[in-house]
Order: sequence, then C-alpha cells, then structure tokens
Amino acid sequence: MSELLVRKAAPSDRNALRATIAELHEHERRLSPTRLPGEETADAYLVWMLAQVAEHGGLVLVAELDGAVAGFGAGWIEEEMNIEETPDSNRFGLISDVCVLPPFRGRRIASRLLDALAAHLARSGGVSRIRLGVLAANTSARACYERSGFAPNEIVYEKVVVGEREQAGD
Repeated sequence: MSELLVRKAAPSDRNALRATIAELHEHERRLSPTRLPGEETADAYLVWMLAQVAEHGGLVLVAELDGAVAGFGAGWIEEEMNIEETPDSNRFGLISDVCVLPPFRGRRIASRLLDALAAHLARSGGVSRIRLGVLAANTSARACYERSGFAPNEIVYEKVVVGEREQAGD
C-alpha cells in the first residue's frame, strides 16, 4: 500500500496547484450555476490564495501519493469585528480550500489535509476555532467535513430575483 505524504507546498508545486484549483472550480461549477470555468479562474485564484496565505499566517499543504500530487488544502487566520461575537469567534482559522483529485478520492486524503491545516492554524495562529465554507449541493464535501468534526455554524440562504424587478414595475 502506498504511503500518503502531506507536506508544505513548494514553489515547484505551482503547476500542480493550478491544475488542482482548476479541477476544484470545475467541480463547484457542476454544482452551482454561479461558478465560472476552472480554466478561466485558476491563475488569478492561485495568486489570490497565495497572497492570503502570505499575509495572514497561513499555509498551503500538498497531499502526495506515489510522487503525484493527489490534492491540496489552504488556510489562514481571519480577523473580523462582529460586535455580537465573542473575541474567540472574531479571530479564527479559515480553511479556504480543500481538493482531492478524482483518481485519489475515497481514501480519506481530505480528512488528513483538514487535520493538518487545523493543527497548524491552532498552533501557529493561537486560534480555538477553525471554519470553512462549502456549497450546499456539495454533499460529499459536507460529509467529509462532518466526519472530521466540523458542524454547521451559520447557513447562508440565497434567492435569485432576476425577473421579479421587472414584474414589480408592471
């Protein structure tokens, strides 16, 4: 059986990270009509993600199996100023992305990435809360997150109102 290696991403992983981000965005696009094609967004997203990691005490991890990149995860520290929230809720670790490429799914690789990111953010960032977001339709990711100890905290609802404005003006 092959051994999974979870390690800090290196500059030489840039192309693999870009390809994995494109796959992640394509997967989300299949679940939500609001998402743009992965090939259109991957380059800009990679630049943005790496800037967030650098500016906010974060980390990008790569999961490697038999020398091939199987997936990645990224996270950093977020600080908000929500008046109604406790201090430990206003400063938290955010796991922004976790993606395992299709040939490697079903091996608990995402769980390993989540655990490693959460441990790093708690240890280096001194936070007691780790958060992440997920599309409601991404049932496989939601199941993975719940197996890893995450629970829903806030739910965002959306209503598409295109056409209602025109009807109201009639």
